[in-house]
Amino acid sequence: MKPVQPDEALSKVVGSAPLPRTELTKKLWVYIKKNGLQDAKKRTQINADDNLKAVFDGKKSVSMFEMTKLVSGHLKK
Repeated sequence: MKPVQPDEALSKVVGSAPLPRTELTKKLWVYIKKNGLQDAKKRTQINADDNLKAVFDGKKSVSMFEMTKLVSGHLKK
């Protein structure tokens, strides 16, 4: 996998170093689990803290599938 470069907002969650998309996804999930951001009742929803809200375009909660799309918008090619 070719490394991708997170932008400033995403760097606060996964770090600023270029990394393959697979590693980026792993780091994102580590952050979500460490901070208890997966919704307890609806497990497919991710509740944003301040750092993730910047990545999620200001949304308080997004689905796992929407999260993937929003994260892609924060990668520098």
